[in-house]
Amino acid sequence: MMDNSKMLREIAFSLPEVTEEPHFEKTSFRVNKKIFATVVAEQNRATVKLTPEEQDIFCTFDNKVIYPVPNKWGKQGWTHINLLLVQANMLTEILKTAYCGIAPKHLAAQITFKED
Repeated sequence: MMDNSKMLREIAFSLPEVTEEPHFEKTSFRVNKKIFATVVAEQNRATVKLTPEEQDIFCTFDNKVIYPVPNKWGKQGWTHINLLLVQANMLTEILKTAYCGIAPKHLAAQITFKED
């Protein structure tokens, strides 16, 4: 089984102008100094910033894999991802979605999504 926190890092760095910085006890991935994802590797968990609508869509997949943060942050769209269970293609689409939500328009416009 691949180390999914390593896979997440590879996906994040495939997006334009992403930086990695510490954020409290987590590792954060940012664009334009704004966080779109964090990882706590020891807990095999990532957290991404989605809109509440995007969160609803992704969370219908499987609430063991992707689910809202269980507090006020979750109501704002912050969403946990179980890195032990998520598939690479889903993780890629979730990270791209989170990235596009905060990236400057000229960077977000460079991102392509998988067609259904």
